[in-house]
Amino acid sequence: MTSWQELVQNGAPVVADGAMGTMLMSNGLEFGDPPEVWNLEHPEIIRRVQRAYAGAGAQILLTNTFGGNRLRLELHGREDRVDQLNRTAAVLSRVEAKAADHPVIVAGDIGPTGQIMAAIGGTLTPEIARDVFAEQARALAAGGVDVFWVETMSDLSEAVAAIQGAKDAAPDIPVIATMSFDTRGHTMMGVTPEQAAAALLEAGAVAVGGNCGNGPEELVPVIERMRAAYPDAILVAKGNVGQPQLVGLSAQYETTPETMAEFAVRFRDAGANIIGACCGSTPPHLRAMADAISGAS
Repeated sequence: MTSWQELVQNGAPVVADGAMGTMLMSNGLEFGDPPEVWNLEHPEIIRRVQRAYAGAGAQILLTNTFGGNRLRLELHGREDRVDQLNRTAAVLSRVEAKAADHPVIVAGDIGPTGQIMAAIGGTLTPEIARDVFAEQARALAAGGVDVFWVETMSDLSEAVAAIQGAKDAAPDIPVIATMSFDTRGHTMMGVTPEQAAAALLEAGAVAVGGNCGNGPEELVPVIERMRAAYPDAILVAKGNVGQPQLVGLSAQYETTPETMAEFAVRFRDAGANIIGACCGSTPPHLRAMADAISGAS
């Protein structure tokens, strides 16, 4: 098996995977249903999606566990299945990572709780958040992930709690952390790229960056600013494929694989070390991106 260190040590751009939710919805997942349940009910579809991303050039496969913490699962009455859903997801990803024809690592995906932190008027304290994330991380570690991947965070204290919880659960597993800078160069909670990089690195993340958002163009200055502030950091760019248009009951994305390939090169030139795609992306998008950054000089 390839380790995180082996993957990044030569300095070449690393390709992370694309959207999972988008692909599952194209396979019949209903809007509002928890994708994590498909790890048990439709494991063959989860594996097929990850096999397609590995085949498109992904070197990092994220587990299907974005909403796998107990606070998110509680909304669906499945808070008692945190261990089962996360552990199974990690095992499914490992099977496809091993089967790939190039080195691939498994990243345990940890998304936000969906709750508001107490400091800004909500009820979620950093202590509770840390415990919630540690519970999820323990299950992912038991399933054999190579790294933890904290993503789509808006509140800095929640992102830090996620890193801390992951480290509580498995101190030896590296943690990657990204935030969503979808509000005029800031996160929804007003965090700047420089503030995010500083706090996430200080909390112990081995790589930081941006993901999700309104489209790939907004990530370019985020990476540039993080690179200027932290010249030696490992940076991640994993943007949405533009803004969706609602067609009937489904979201349609118009950004083409060719356009995402151009952005992949722009991410790399801005200073990103790890490049992938988020909502709306498909294996063809990722293949175009992987080809562009491997062939670009």
